[in-house]
Amino acid sequence: MTACRQRHRLRLTLLLVLALLWPLAGCSTTTAAVRSGAPSADLPLPEGIRVAFNHRADRRYRSPVSGQWRQGDNLEALILEAIGEARSEVLVAVQELSLPAVAEALADRHRQGVQVRVVLENTYSTPWSELHAIDVEPHQRQRVSQLQALGQGDAVAILRRGGVPLIDDTADGSAGSGLMHHKFLVVDRRVVITGSANFSPSCIHGDADDPRTRGNVNHLLRFDSPALAELFATEFGRLWGDGPGGRPDSRFGTGKGGGAPQRIRIGSTPVEVLFTPHRRQDPDNGLAWLERQLRGVRQRVDLSLFVFSAQGIADALAELRQRGVTLRVLADPGFASRSYSEVLDLLGVQISDHHCRLEAGNRVWTTPIEAAGTPRLARGDKLHHKVAILDGRSVISGSFNWSPSAAHTNDETLLRIDSPQLAAHFEREMARMWRGAELGVSARLQRKRARQWRRCGSGRLLTASARPTIAVPPRPQP
Repeated sequence: MTACRQRHRLRLTLLLVLALLWPLAGCSTTTAAVRSGAPSADLPLPEGIRVAFNHRADRRYRSPVSGQWRQGDNLEALILEAIGEARSEVLVAVQELSLPAVAEALADRHRQGVQVRVVLENTYSTPWSELHAIDVEPHQRQRVSQLQALGQGDAVAILRRGGVPLIDDTADGSAGSGLMHHKFLVVDRRVVITGSANFSPSCIHGDADDPRTRGNVNHLLRFDSPALAELFATEFGRLWGDGPGGRPDSRFGTGKGGGAPQRIRIGSTPVEVLFTPHRRQDPDNGLAWLERQLRGVRQRVDLSLFVFSAQGIADALAELRQRGVTLRVLADPGFASRSYSEVLDLLGVQISDHHCRLEAGNRVWTTPIEAAGTPRLARGDKLHHKVAILDGRSVISGSFNWSPSAAHTNDETLLRIDSPQLAAHFEREMARMWRGAELGVSARLQRKRARQWRRCGSGRLLTASARPTIAVPPRPQP
């Protein structure tokens, strides 16, 4: 056995030990909590559901990237725990899988006779060790250099060497769907892991070339539910078809034919699942589904979003505000100030794009809110949640960014879980990010507006001279 392989196995063993200890994290005084100086009783969870947040303030673990103790739940340990339980089948559909220990665990299960199948997005299905910097886009060059700096092996190459069957979203004979953006794992038709995190170092632990980063702000949910697992396995089957070398019967994007929301119960907890994409006229499309969920809110909505670029959602929020519903919105700093961001609508701001054009059909709020903005993050980290908390009683989660692409071109997951207990965990995460967040028209946003004004002038270069606005009465915000 080579020294490199020995290191891989040692790291996998250590992470599996952490995974086995992870369930103990619900105890009132865990070892991690004591070491961090913040022992506290945890919040209860509904039967059959667990949740982990990689930036959580009252937990800590040793990062396999930096080797340093850091705050948060170890999402990789949660994934490894589920894989380690597999006895018959592991199904993985995730945009990116670049965690070597996860790949080693999957390859090990495959060698033990477990049926392992993996679906990736085509951008991430080639081993990075086979890529040359000149052949990839600039952002991919940065990713490759970060994975090289990690020095822990090429996850996709490990899967290939282990004989794990793998396809991407070109298996249907196309150039790929908009994005194969799912983030889920199904074990033995019994356990589902899903949420906002890709299975990558930058999404979970932080960038190997920058010790200041802590990973994109993400969460993962674990569901122990044969009923839910069957829904995800069916979606996986549509993607997989006959698998590699079989007939070209994989289905990605709109070729899957959409589908209606599906409802189950996990214990006493109602759960609704929607897999995308859908054609724009389909009433079950993801954005229409989200608008229906929002219009049922009575008191308050908390949003924590990577991308928010759907005008219909902004309009639905305006209706809620007119009814007196309290709104709090946090978005990723890198996306919040883009010309197509609906966060700008809520703040009463318009910014032209790099062609000096304003978004067509945009509707800016004439009475902006102050309870919208961006969390403070380490440079290089992103707010990657796709979360809504409705009336403190329900949580919307999944891989689905709140954008037309997610609804109409990408393979995505949307979940609604009706559980005040689970909502309390997400409210705590929202409160953590809310502390110190930049709200309203921040100094950063003011500087960007000034730059665009100097570049584009008073608007003569814009494609439209007038834009409709939404008048909403001012409401007190927390």
